[in-house]
Amino acid sequence: MQLRAVPASVRSARVFVTESLAAFPPETVDRVVLMVSELATNSVVHAGTDFTITLTVTGEVIRLEVADDGAGLPRLQSPGPTDPHGRGLRIVNQLATDWGSEEATGTDGKFTWFQLHVPDVPTA
Repeated sequence: MQLRAVPASVRSARVFVTESLAAFPPETVDRVVLMVSELATNSVVHAGTDFTITLTVTGEVIRLEVADDGAGLPRLQSPGPTDPHGRGLRIVNQLATDWGSEEATGTDGKFTWFQLHVPDVPTA
């Protein structure tokens, strides 16, 4: 899914995940929605570029990638209690089975991804 670098795109990302994972338990969908919201917000606020969301389910693993053309790789922050930003990747770090960020090959930009192991994958 291709999205513009505008705040409304964060909502679009949440709707995309909710609809794509409708067959999963609500608590699984809620976790993925929260994490995609954080990554999409990072693309809008920090990269300031259009971004792409790719969602795949393979076996018992949900993988979501957010790719943008922003410079630099995101890193965990240690915000103080009154800092208004810096908690997004901490949330992803707590909720995901695994996550990371890599420079895109052959283009500018990067992609940040997370995986969630889901033993209760719905069957078709």
